[in-house]
Amino acid sequence: MGPDGNVVLADPQTVVVSKKKTQSSRSWILFNRTGQSTVLDVDKYAIMHRVQIHARDLRIIDPLLSYPSTVLGREKAIVLNLEHIKAIITAEVVLLRDPLDENVIPVVAELRSRLPSRNAIREAQENGKKNSGGRNEVEAESPFEFRALEVALEAICSFLAARTAELETAAYLALDELTSKISGCNLDRVRKLKSAMTRLTARVQKVRDELEQLLEDDDDMADLYLSRKLSGPSSPVGGSGPSNWFPASPTVGSKISKASRASIATVRGDENDVEELEMLLEAYFMQIDSTLNKLTSLREYIDDTEDYINIQLDNHRNQLIQLELFLGAGTVSINTYSLLAAIFGMNIPYTWNEHHGYMFKWVVIFGGTVCVILFVAFVSYARYKGLLGS
Repeated sequence: MGPDGNVVLADPQTVVVSKKKTQSSRSWILFNRTGQSTVLDVDKYAIMHRVQIHARDLRIIDPLLSYPSTVLGREKAIVLNLEHIKAIITAEVVLLRDPLDENVIPVVAELRSRLPSRNAIREAQENGKKNSGGRNEVEAESPFEFRALEVALEAICSFLAARTAELETAAYLALDELTSKISGCNLDRVRKLKSAMTRLTARVQKVRDELEQLLEDDDDMADLYLSRKLSGPSSPVGGSGPSNWFPASPTVGSKISKASRASIATVRGDENDVEELEMLLEAYFMQIDSTLNKLTSLREYIDDTEDYINIQLDNHRNQLIQLELFLGAGTVSINTYSLLAAIFGMNIPYTWNEHHGYMFKWVVIFGGTVCVILFVAFVSYARYKGLLGS
């Protein structure tokens, strides 16, 4: 916003050049029906006045606030908050927030290339060739807001699928290393990957739940038909439209007018007919559901690996218990032998010691035999009770 109160228009080419988020949260990029883009630096009040939404809706796409993924249909706009994609879609324009963000730059490029309608492109080509007497045949195609919504859904689904693929590659490698060698480093690595997987699963789940909620409610889907609302008698197309934010151009105005008529012809019909949007949402619902299934499979693989690691640890623990049992039985036997030696080593006169000089050796042999028998008895009893493996 300039000092005179006018909107400041920036060079749209700077959006695809810069790779760093140098703009503040006031930075927006606006696309019209022909794919023309204009970078804006306006405050929230200008946005609210332009698209006629409430402040609470604008807070949903505030990057400083943490709101879950949401697709809201309003009277004249669609408020879109899908991870890093924060946009406001009307029947005429798309307002995308933070266009210089590295994750938003591909979305900007897609919007620029896919927003222009086929009819508008064909009419521009035919007008350039100046074919007089020819009559343009208008093709039925998706309304402008659906094309913009499709770009956003495709971008977020592809983004989450790419993050899932990266996580799968790292997780499977770390789990295989942990299976082959249990160490503190590998355990910590798997712990971090599991935490990242939990966070990513929650993000994917929220997008999936939002699409599922839309698919289950025909009224919510009907609210997203903005062009159908504009085609009504109370909301004529051609009033103060989004072209007010662009320099006046007869060519652009003609394209917008013709594209508007094509979109209106497409959505004209029963207000409860949401088949077109339903097919669009179902396609991306299946894609995001597939991503969620991959994360679920990864979680199950991690759980299976954890069970395998626990089994290995239990086996090692059992081996240590068996070793401790062996050592305990040996200690009891040796202590018994030591007790026998200590008794006969005391300064006590024995009558048999005077007549039989070699009697003590038999005492030693007998005591050792008893200790061995005692050790074998301990081990046999432990095996009989199943405390030791066969």
